[in-house]
Amino acid sequence: MTPASGKLPARDADAGNLSRAGDLFQLLRDGQARTRAELALTSGLARSTVASRIDALIGSGLVGPAGEANSSGGRPPSRFAFKPEARVVLAVDVGATHVIVAVTDLGGSILGERRFAQEVADGPAVVLGRVISAGKELLAESGREPGDLAGVGIGLPGPVEHDTGRPVKPPIMPGWDGFDVVPYVQRQLPVPVLVDNDVNIMALGERTAHWPEHQNFLFIKVATGIGAGIISSGELQRGANGTAGDLGHVRVPRGDDVLCRCGNYGCLEALASGPAVAHQLRSHGLEAKTGGDVLRLVAEGNLQAIQALRQAGRDVGDVLATVVNLLNPSMIVIGGSVGEAGEHLVAGIREVVYRRSLPLATTHLRIGISMAGGQAAILGASQMVTQHVLSPAVIEATLAGNAIAG
Repeated sequence: MTPASGKLPARDADAGNLSRAGDLFQLLRDGQARTRAELALTSGLARSTVASRIDALIGSGLVGPAGEANSSGGRPPSRFAFKPEARVVLAVDVGATHVIVAVTDLGGSILGERRFAQEVADGPAVVLGRVISAGKELLAESGREPGDLAGVGIGLPGPVEHDTGRPVKPPIMPGWDGFDVVPYVQRQLPVPVLVDNDVNIMALGERTAHWPEHQNFLFIKVATGIGAGIISSGELQRGANGTAGDLGHVRVPRGDDVLCRCGNYGCLEALASGPAVAHQLRSHGLEAKTGGDVLRLVAEGNLQAIQALRQAGRDVGDVLATVVNLLNPSMIVIGGSVGEAGEHLVAGIREVVYRRSLPLATTHLRIGISMAGGQAAILGASQMVTQHVLSPAVIEATLAGNAIAG
């Protein structure tokens, strides 16, 4: 990561003296202003050590003066705080039929956003080309320079090998399997690029923005597909190959004769996704092609649509009851284009989960609708990048590199 401001003073050129500056910086990430003395007391470091590391962090642009503390006599001590506006992040949500690109600061505040219709099936070159163009335009509109960009976070609607950023056999993304997303984007935006499954980043965004007190948290996306983002003991769980949380292809007993696009029968997605419910309604003579059509019929009071959405919720609940027994979350949030607008869907989920899960597992369990809504993935993509670029190791490497350059 390239620091936002100029070089450090020569007196800070000893990179070894910065070896724990990244750890000290974590104390300031909550945005609370502190004096050198307060930081020394909290960290256990000598005040002279804290002073040199604060100087280095100020030189990086990530920390700045934040007024003065009260004085018991003499000159008031200066306070310092994290400056989230120092750098920006390009956050990207690629869905089956849409793309959202946003510029955020390091605190997750959205500075500019652009949404447009785009078929992910058009392929990576087309989709990522539009993402990069929109990102550059948003940076300019936000009054930021390319050098202000700390990183790019991208959510994709399919399994992703997180370490490499390559999609892995994504069922609705022809041409994307194994595609090197990271180097493709870095050719025009030479910063860290992180890629993950869209439901994982939705879980990150939803929890960070609205449920930070829940260490064991599930985000369930119900839209064109169905998936889960799993946060256990405060950490996002991706699994061995990035497929953790793929609820959409868990078998539901009542679907034995329903063929899924994956080739198996009885998958949850084939019964309870937006297109699946729409298909069921069409078989009863109703005009419904998408999940949006289902929600429209529900809003109009159509009894068949209401019953179909409620049953879809029960089907999701059948799968979630087992998940609750296995993982014991304290909070389940239902989101996605169908989930966040489907109160009848959530009612069906609650009905089955509370009936089928173990009593102890549901004692403190809450099940609710997404509060972040359509911004969950953007907030999560931003959070994914900031967790990386503001980590102790990356901060220390940045300051050490800057000191050597000085």
